Amino acid sequence: MSFFLETLITGLFAGLMYALVAIGFVLIYKASGVFNFAQGAMVFLAALAFVTLVEHGFPFWIAFLATAALMVVVAILVEALVLRPLRNRDSLTLFMATLGLSFVIDGTAQFFLGTDVHMLDLGIDDIAEDYAGILISHFDIVASLIVVTLVAVLAIVFSKTRMGVSLRAVADDTLAAQSIGIRLPVIWRIVWSVAGLVALVAGLLWGARQGVQFSLSLITLKALPVLIIGGFSSIPGAIAGGLIVGASEALADIYLGPLVNGSVSTWFAYILAVAFLLIRPAGLFGDRDIERV
Repeated sequence: MSFFLETLITGLFAGLMYALVAIGFVLIYKASGVFNFAQGAMVFLAALAFVTLVEHGFPFWIAFLATAALMVVVAILVEALVLRPLRNRDSLTLFMATLGLSFVIDGTAQFFLGTDVHMLDLGIDDIAEDYAGILISHFDIVASLIVVTLVAVLAIVFSKTRMGVSLRAVADDTLAAQSIGIRLPVIWRIVWSVAGLVALVAGLLWGARQGVQFSLSLITLKALPVLIIGGFSSIPGAIAGGLIVGASEALADIYLGPLVNGSVSTWFAYILAVAFLLIRPAGLFGDRDIERV
């Protein structure tokens, strides 16, 4: 029983890490209705920029603030050079634009910052500690607390501030929001900036866990089943989807893996996502209107 609980808890912690990446997608989807394929590239860019600054002798917080400023600049450039010219295009066109943008960000980051694999030390020990007979990684606990704190901050910002009200208005009806004076380009810049900051936090945690390398940009593929299960437009849905994916992957790898003579964690989440598409296309917390399309 303790082994089952240990596997389950480890999976849940991994799910929160998946959810952290998915939240960046949710923010942009709520504001523009577009699946931002470049979010993974933004995670990679943020992590690579941060670790490069640290390796050149910059203190942690200086490197963090400088990288955060970089992500805001990237957001402003994306709005001006990509979103604004394509404002009246359909969602598929915008999705293809973000797909191309992901290659631009990946290529630019590696051209200026290099292609080497970097080890990132955040000062968080990745060692297992015993809690009532269950071994839990100290890194997983700290990372989960960071994710929960970030979600709480986002919830307060988007529910209690004027900017949050404007974002919800744009998400509900873009034309109506514009008719009452809400400036869509400003909202896009703000949302992409916040998504960039989320990408920075995700990049630091994932980079500390597996190293800062190009594969970080492929984290987009792991976020997709999380979004399908939880819903593309809901932060609570991203959390729920991440927990489901993380827990099911961990348990399936232990109990189903031996039956197929190999690991199932690389593909099990996608099978689960397909099942949700058949049963509940909008996801657990998604817009019910999607199911009627």
